[in-house]
Amino acid sequence: MKSHYQILIIGGGTAGIMTAAQFKNQNKNFDVAIIEPSDTHYYQPAFTLVAAGTYDYEDTSKPMKEVIPSGVTWIKDFATGFIPENNTVSTKDNGDISYDYLVVAPGLVMAPELIEGLPEAMEKGVVCSIYTNPKHVWETLKNFKGGNAVFTQPTTPIKCGGAPQKIAYLSADYFRKHDLLDKTNVVFATPGSVIFGVKPIKKTLEKVINRYGMHFKPFYAPVKIDADKKLVYFKNVDPDESNCYVTEDNSLGEKMSGETVVEMPFDMLHLAPPQTAPKFVKESSLVNADGWLDVDLHSLQHNKYENIFGLGDVAGLPTAKTGAAVRKQVPVVIDNIKKLMASQKATNKKYNGYSSCPLITGYGKMALAEFDYDGNFTPDPKLKQMLIFDSSKEHYRLWLLKKYGLPYLYWNKMLKGQNV
Repeated sequence: MKSHYQILIIGGGTAGIMTAAQFKNQNKNFDVAIIEPSDTHYYQPAFTLVAAGTYDYEDTSKPMKEVIPSGVTWIKDFATGFIPENNTVSTKDNGDISYDYLVVAPGLVMAPELIEGLPEAMEKGVVCSIYTNPKHVWETLKNFKGGNAVFTQPTTPIKCGGAPQKIAYLSADYFRKHDLLDKTNVVFATPGSVIFGVKPIKKTLEKVINRYGMHFKPFYAPVKIDADKKLVYFKNVDPDESNCYVTEDNSLGEKMSGETVVEMPFDMLHLAPPQTAPKFVKESSLVNADGWLDVDLHSLQHNKYENIFGLGDVAGLPTAKTGAAVRKQVPVVIDNIKKLMASQKATNKKYNGYSSCPLITGYGKMALAEFDYDGNFTPDPKLKQMLIFDSSKEHYRLWLLKKYGLPYLYWNKMLKGQNV
């Protein structure tokens, strides 16, 4: 195997495959390699549907060898470090590999150890998560008989920030369909201050919360899980310390533990684990102060090393980490690398923070949040072709797009390097 490539990509996820495919589509002579240790490529956006019993888990994956673009070298190995001054990436089994241009797109990793007791609770099956085992979530849902069904997320950035509430809405709808909603307290607890930062979407989701009678708990940051006692502990991160969090009716059975910690019993707990950049990235010289790849917000070029670019979940960008964001990032990265090849500056700064979150609000219902860095609602004009004229509201057609349209586009268009 060669030890030098013109374009070296770390990561065989959505970002890495799309980048390699688009390079090859534009010029078959580009010398492209992908470092990726996994044998399987997953379509993770469908995990929420798997967890709700409405999508087959087997349909979420394909062998990695089937999605690596033709003509691209697959280096089946782990990246372990960077020597950017020498244009080199270190690997576990293949030694150092050098490059002219580097695209860093290894995604992120789960870090349950950042919440006390979470690894043990997950190992015992007391806590479920679509991020780690969507089939277990479905089994938990089917076996639920009533009580406190708590859905929460960490203070770290996470892959698809809307996913924890999607499964909360689907679960509430499942309870409704099975006459369990009256016996259940559905809780959505978040460290954030609002249910969603885009105003038209927020308005829709507030109606959804009211429809299911859900308990919305802002400023709740999970800090500890007691698997044996089935208790979750939240730290109150509200800057207004005068607010009272345990109300008189207290149907949830909450207790204050000290001045800022709330103790809540649960019968079902779904949690998005804390998430970080992979260790070899986090411990490198390529990250910002928060431990994510330090790239320009609009060109995606590294802020220190001009021949390094980053995109996807690992990038330190103040927008949601989604495949839809990658779809808009990849063409900017490719254009900028081609400019560098032509001895020009990476002047393409067209990435505006676009991301998209398909917010499933129940079986057969979905709203579509598309937005930019400034939180502006930016719906795709193509939705009108589906007779969807306001995607901030719930639509059955958007549900069909999520369940059937997007998976088809992903496997047959996006991973093939086509702009969609």
